[in-house]
Amino acid sequence: MEYQLKAEVAPPAGTSELDALHRHGVVSLLDEQLDLLAGIEGPDGVEIEPLDHEVSAHPGGASIKWLVEAPALAFAEEAARAVLTELLERTELLANWSVGTCEVTVSDEDLETALEDEPADAEDELDTDAVELIELSGEELDERRDLLANASELVTALGTDSFGTEDGVSAEQAQLVAGALAEAVVVVIDELFDDVNALDEDDTTADQHDELLVIDELPTAFADQYSAWFAKRFLIATVIVGERLTEDEWRSPTNTAEALALHVLKGRARTELSSSGLLDEDTLKRAFAAFDETAFDDLEHEALYGEDAEGSVVDWLPTIAKA
Repeated sequence: MEYQLKAEVAPPAGTSELDALHRHGVVSLLDEQLDLLAGIEGPDGVEIEPLDHEVSAHPGGASIKWLVEAPALAFAEEAARAVLTELLERTELLANWSVGTCEVTVSDEDLETALEDEPADAEDELDTDAVELIELSGEELDERRDLLANASELVTALGTDSFGTEDGVSAEQAQLVAGALAEAVVVVIDELFDDVNALDEDDTTADQHDELLVIDELPTAFADQYSAWFAKRFLIATVIVGERLTEDEWRSPTNTAEALALHVLKGRARTELSSSGLLDEDTLKRAFAAFDETAFDDLEHEALYGEDAEGSVVDWLPTIAKA
């Protein structure tokens, strides 16, 4: 059975944030090492086959999306964690890095099917809690909190009430949400440049690519319209939204592209906070419900993710960007 894994790797505590050059280098190193893997030996000699991977970096480390074929979900997670740890140790420039979360990311339905299909002795190899989120150490969590707290100072257009402090979210938790949003702006803009280059290189559209870093997070019904031309304008919309977060007062999205850009940034921030274990699901729901109410005039852009969505992406853009 095939499993999609998501892993986080990070430098030692106290390391300064990675700039664009360092992030590029980390991606190149990890990508090169993962390309060399022909197979992974899991528990009791079980063979696990790596099928595809994607590496992206952010100021706090790197994220790895990994598609593998394995006989059981638990085997996939344990083997992936082990091989990533070994990969870092043998890569001189990453020898001091460590693996944080390493988990299979599937839908509830797929997860239930995967667990039902596991061999009877799978639980003998691993605890039944193996599918749960592997939390960061206390020191790593403190480091992430400090990083996000510092980043939150950039978000001046929205107060803590915009992140749910009037609905039971503490001021510290709201600060983490704001910081994750600010960090998401940097990462998404950086990744959009890569998407633009990928689409521009062969004059293609998103439906002709197996995977893109950001454009794939837009409504899939319009994938055949996501060209390099569009990606460049969506990049501009994302920059505009990011800049508005740093202003004295918040200005809601003025067009669909800006609304979708904020939607993507919100999703990235939520993923960061959830995967790192910094905030529980209930707090995230309350924080982002408040954010939606404040940051968007409406949520009409969400309807574009429906199967029957239609139209032209040109209509999403401001008039000046259609020229």
